[in-house]
Amino acid sequence: MTGAEDGLPKVVSRQEWLAARRALLANEKELTRRRDALNAERRRLPMVEVDKPYVFEGPNGRESLLELFDGRRQLIVYHFMFDPDDPPPGKSGAPWTEGCPGCSHIADNLPHLAHLHARDTSLVMVSRAPYAKIAPFKARMGWTIPWVSSFGSDFNYDFHVTMDPARGSTEWNFHDVAELRDAGKVPDIRGELPGLSVFLRHNWSIYHSYSTFARGLDPLLNTYNLLDLTPFGRQEAWEDTPAGWPKSKEFWLRHHDRYDERPEDKAACCHEQRKAG
Repeated sequence: MTGAEDGLPKVVSRQEWLAARRALLANEKELTRRRDALNAERRRLPMVEVDKPYVFEGPNGRESLLELFDGRRQLIVYHFMFDPDDPPPGKSGAPWTEGCPGCSHIADNLPHLAHLHARDTSLVMVSRAPYAKIAPFKARMGWTIPWVSSFGSDFNYDFHVTMDPARGSTEWNFHDVAELRDAGKVPDIRGELPGLSVFLRHNWSIYHSYSTFARGLDPLLNTYNLLDLTPFGRQEAWEDTPAGWPKSKEFWLRHHDRYDERPEDKAACCHEQRKAG
């Protein structure tokens, strides 16, 4: 009979399974109620008016932040890590020569935008890389999600997804980036990092209502949500799983067209040095 000693869940009778499942269900329902309460709290966050005239470049040419709403009242921006510069010495791959694999994983998990549009909400991805660099990578990935460049503007710095002390951007996930680097949660005090920001439009005025980073982006990832339902979970080193369960020692996510490559062919990932938390 298989069990924990074989790297598998314990095998029990149907009655024992039902008792354990009902106990877990009580915890799941409590989490659902807590999530509903947290969402209600989030809806009551105050807002900050956005008065800087940000300009973006995309397939329609130059656009303002107001135009990114596309006539809708709410706008969700995913800050996609894609650096405008060439790789620094000793570095290669993402996020310089192609978009970040972790951010690409999020893009792969985003819904059909018609569902958001039905709730008067637009979604746009924004990167600091020039649009000429974004467009071929977007075509390679097969995405139809609107994606524009903030190159030349303060947008990424002001919303804390491009770190640069010289530009006054030294905070990510509401913590000092130097402290996060020293804790191993970010690779450097300069460069691109992921995040999500939410904006509300009232007439011609725009307000910033919410931003989230790091594990705050987990709800976007249905790949993870599905894996979390399985016995082996995400199979990542930080997870609390019994001894013998399969785990990856290295960052495993790749671009969806790269899973057939050998591990040693994988480009270094910009998310790889960040730890769970």
